[in-house]
Amino acid sequence: MKIVKVIFSCIIFLAIVTAIFCSILYLKGNKEKKELTNTERKGTSGQYIKLSLGVTHYQLAGPDTGKVIIMVHGFSVPYYIWDGTYEYLVKQGFRVLRYDMYGRGYSDRPDVVYNQALYQNQLLDLIKQLHLKTPVSVAGVSFGGEVVTNFTCKYPELVNKAILVDPGYETKVPAEPQFLITFYEATHGDERASGQLSDFKYPERHPDWVKKYKVQMQHKGFRNAIVSTAYNFHNNGREDNTCLNSAHKQVLLIWGRQDHTVSIKYSDSIRSVLKCEFFPVDDAAHLPYIEQPEKVNTRMVEFLRK
Repeated sequence: MKIVKVIFSCIIFLAIVTAIFCSILYLKGNKEKKELTNTERKGTSGQYIKLSLGVTHYQLAGPDTGKVIIMVHGFSVPYYIWDGTYEYLVKQGFRVLRYDMYGRGYSDRPDVVYNQALYQNQLLDLIKQLHLKTPVSVAGVSFGGEVVTNFTCKYPELVNKAILVDPGYETKVPAEPQFLITFYEATHGDERASGQLSDFKYPERHPDWVKKYKVQMQHKGFRNAIVSTAYNFHNNGREDNTCLNSAHKQVLLIWGRQDHTVSIKYSDSIRSVLKCEFFPVDDAAHLPYIEQPEKVNTRMVEFLRK
């Protein structure tokens, strides 16, 4: 009986020590210290609009008479990921919209399930509330490519053309329980931030990329949005691209040949079910329009003007 008590006491002691250790790790690593308020947004570029699930940060420019193109960012980097290309398209006379998805950048972080419906509804709300002339063209990079593919399949009447840049292909739900991934994200925030540099072939050319990324990580709800998306945004590349093909839209598929985030090998799988124009980009990784802007931006404009 004494042995049982000793063992039980040891288990309790270890549990307490573990809880204290995890708490210290969490408090030390957690970057989400601030609520995202209007004060926090003060002085930022772009505009804000209240949609059905919260405030969305966006930027809209270009002549009212220009053809509309909506640019959708990737899994976690906000709309600044389109810097350069956004300005270029505006100068070319297009009416261009880019925005931060819920949970990213300066958009609200609603406490909801981050699934396909959430992202589709945000984009639909923007089109309606900003009174954009439809059909619009859409461009998505990485995870954004999945979003615009799904959106076009659901609302084909609202879309004219689609540009997919190194799009995500298949979503694999993490095998670990969600609370473990949430804890890991809380204690390894620097790892996620520095990992964004792997999207470049020449990361040394972007010394401020990680610092810029970390700004959004200080606002509560970012981590939940990222983790919830990983578990609830179910995507099947073959099925979704087959659906996009059935929508009979003109599609431009762009891919950096040295992409280690989403391998260019997936372009073969996409093109096996989706009729599209294919533009592989030499000397570029996951963000070819940043690393080879002259080639990619020019190609985008040619496609949009046809």
